[in-house]
Amino acid sequence: MYTLTDLRYQALRRSPEELLAQLRSFTLDLKLTVGIWYFSPGGGRFHDRYVPDMSIPERLELAAEMARFGVKGIEAHYPSEVNEENLHLYKKLEKESGIRLAGLGPNSFWERKFEFGSLSNPDPKKRREAQKTIIGALKLVKESGATHMGIWPGIDGFTYPLGTVYYDMWDWFEGALAECLDEVPGIRIGLETKPYEPVPNNIYRNTADGLVMAHDVEARLKNPVNRKLLDEGHCLVGFQPEVGHVLMGSEILPYAYMRIAREARLQHIHVNSQPLGNYDQDLNVGVVSWQDTEALLYALKMIGYRGYFGLDINPERMPVLEAVRINARALEIMNERIDALPHEKLLDCFYHPEENRGGIEMILAESHALKKQP
Repeated sequence: MYTLTDLRYQALRRSPEELLAQLRSFTLDLKLTVGIWYFSPGGGRFHDRYVPDMSIPERLELAAEMARFGVKGIEAHYPSEVNEENLHLYKKLEKESGIRLAGLGPNSFWERKFEFGSLSNPDPKKRREAQKTIIGALKLVKESGATHMGIWPGIDGFTYPLGTVYYDMWDWFEGALAECLDEVPGIRIGLETKPYEPVPNNIYRNTADGLVMAHDVEARLKNPVNRKLLDEGHCLVGFQPEVGHVLMGSEILPYAYMRIAREARLQHIHVNSQPLGNYDQDLNVGVVSWQDTEALLYALKMIGYRGYFGLDINPERMPVLEAVRINARALEIMNERIDALPHEKLLDCFYHPEENRGGIEMILAESHALKKQP
């Protein structure tokens, strides 16, 4: 059964002394999730697929082998990858390997009928069709016990700035989504913003856009169950930010994630690597911007993040098992490195910068020094 994750701890403010104690005592628990969609990548706009397709049972059999790399959860799209008819296969995976269905999201960005948007489609019939998919996904979250319904409005947005009726675009999407949440109350969603792709301009382009959207949707909720949860300080529009999408928008990783956590909305995270401002590449963790990812993990350590770490990658040219092994190891190394940082000195650099000129620069330099073996 579904249990709403309590995220309110994320908004806790700590004194410098309490923060130092937190950094010394807390270590991130790298509970990994994998996305079933990239077990057999399907090619792209400019090339055919490089690996054979796999059935859902075949993919779940492969997923069981990932438990040895620290994988605790799997994510899937509704209804193409997980649905009412095959949910028993995911429950079997959990029973046999301990890997649970951690999150699922509607694939309302994929089908041809949503060519001009899903919940923001100018055609009310198409919006209702998108709502059916989202309501189905919300109900399956409740039935399966997944942590949340991820939502990436990848096909919603606009091509040309000229002539776009922005108020209607936002109102259609937010009003329709609020109706879905009231239809299946008490379920949290995880919004994933992105500046562009597949539409040239996505409807919610960055973290700030998403936070505005979260407040607007929650203000529209009417179901008494939802209103009670909001009154208790819980959010119902959470986030599952992705490293690649954040960097595509030229945002700073820990800054963006902490803006979300400050409002106790960080439900889930997706990690990978991404060249700044480039197209969405979903590279393995650490191959680009290793230092930025470590800074993100350190910020998560500061707030005591308890959620999952979703590997959102696209291993087109290597076996998915090898890709998961590499990503798991990269995160493990980063976690060990941030635990070993001089926490007291770092905090002193922040709180007393005039007395620590060059302090952080030296910490960064020393953190990359090769350690001599005894």
